[in-house]
Amino acid sequence: MRKLIAFLILLLIFVAVLDRVAVTGAQREIATRATAKYDLEASPEVTIEGIPFLTQAISGRYEEVKVDAGPMTVAGIRLSSVDFTLHDVVAPLEDLVLNPQRLDMRAGRVSGAVVVPVETLNERAPQGIEISVDGGRLNVTGEITVLGRKVPVKATMRAEIVEGGLQFVPEDVKLNGGVSVPQPERFIAYRIPIKNLPFDLKVTDVRPVAGGVRISGEATDVPLRS
Repeated sequence: MRKLIAFLILLLIFVAVLDRVAVTGAQREIATRATAKYDLEASPEVTIEGIPFLTQAISGRYEEVKVDAGPMTVAGIRLSSVDFTLHDVVAPLEDLVLNPQRLDMRAGRVSGAVVVPVETLNERAPQGIEISVDGGRLNVTGEITVLGRKVPVKATMRAEIVEGGLQFVPEDVKLNGGVSVPQPERFIAYRIPIKNLPFDLKVTDVRPVAGGVRISGEATDVPLRS
């Protein structure tokens, strides 16, 4: 009886170790494919959720896979963080082990978010304007130049989703110095192009967060071929 119990304990340990070895290999494969397909600067950190992993592997379907790609540059726009979650990832175990080059790995749905840092917002802002984030709100300070004269200005900024990127619309504009400037908003408003996001995400939401602006998006039936 003791020998049987010892054997079962060893078997459970072996299965647990095998489970962790298998999940590590699958995570590495997903990271490699994502890096190659979307030309990422560095291999992302991939975490397959759910235990035991082997149960998911045998079925060839993984409920949730988290991908942390870290900072990256997309279409010339520097992003401070890039995080995604792959849902319902299909990757047949036989192909994953024996034919990885022919594996048709894909995600049923991808949700994710990128953060455009304040540094990028200011690089793209009109000259003389500085953007800051305070309590979930975008603030504007600086100067606008009107007819060769610099006019101090303060305002809040609203970020909107537009075709091909983000549009920043000033609100509650206040000018100092007693200068009257018709439609001062036109000197402050600007756009940042956002396109070619990894996993072909379609932007669904944008909001200020600590350190910048967070852009959320989703995509469906996403291939993970290299």
